[in-house]
Amino acid sequence: MENIKEIENIVWKEFGKKPSTVNSLPGGSINRVYHLVVGKAEFVIKINLSNRFPNMFEKEKKGLELLAKSSFKIPNPIAFGTLENFDYLVLEYIQPGSSINWEIFGFKLAQLHKITYPQFGLDHNNYIGSLVQNNNFKSTWEEFYSNFRLLPLTEKARDQQLILKNDVSKIEKLCLKLNELIPNTKPSLIHGDLWSGNLISDKNNEPVLIDPAVYYGHPEMDWAMLSLFGNYPTIAVEKYNEINPIEKDFEKRKEIHQLYPLLVHLILFGKGYYRSVMSIIEKFN
Repeated sequence: MENIKEIENIVWKEFGKKPSTVNSLPGGSINRVYHLVVGKAEFVIKINLSNRFPNMFEKEKKGLELLAKSSFKIPNPIAFGTLENFDYLVLEYIQPGSSINWEIFGFKLAQLHKITYPQFGLDHNNYIGSLVQNNNFKSTWEEFYSNFRLLPLTEKARDQQLILKNDVSKIEKLCLKLNELIPNTKPSLIHGDLWSGNLISDKNNEPVLIDPAVYYGHPEMDWAMLSLFGNYPTIAVEKYNEINPIEKDFEKRKEIHQLYPLLVHLILFGKGYYRSVMSIIEKFN
């Protein structure tokens, strides 16, 4: 198994003993992820080369600690650090369930989004996937979403020749209309990368959030991301709306929120996402 020696050295450093079991876990496209048994305890460890994504695990730890302010179950960060050429993050292992209780999810997501801040952003930058996410504070959502989400990734996509110069102009034009298209809201604490792979369940089927890209943003971003590559049952929205009602016509505008993760995917995975990006741009221009 890859990295087994490095993992044994990290576990020895943190716990003073070697793991009795090391099993690779799926989903590690950026980092290598493993399930460990150390004595009678179980953990998850994530590792990557130190020079690839500086401070990624420190940012993830901070994100998990922010999400833990809500009622969601979050894997507790045990340790993070660097050993030789590897960064690592050790997390509590949560025994997975067979499904997600969507009523509880809707209730808890509403509670998460009730955690607010005076401005949009965060006091530190972090990552979405392997891309650095700039979280400088702005007082309005349209300023934040334009200047620190859509426009920087548009420039990056253009530099990688993934979009055309004329496409850039169309995205810039859309940014000027955001305040007309998206309702005002208080900055809410959001997961930031809430696709189905980052929403798991524990043995009681209660929802668990992992791999955050947190900031104080528009709460509709989480719902839009969750529906981008899948969907959720109506009961989740009904329970959410009992506590924190979604503004009407969300379905008509959710693609504007999906533009950011689609630009992320365009940059990370290539031109297969170009048509999806441009269909949204054309629709709202």
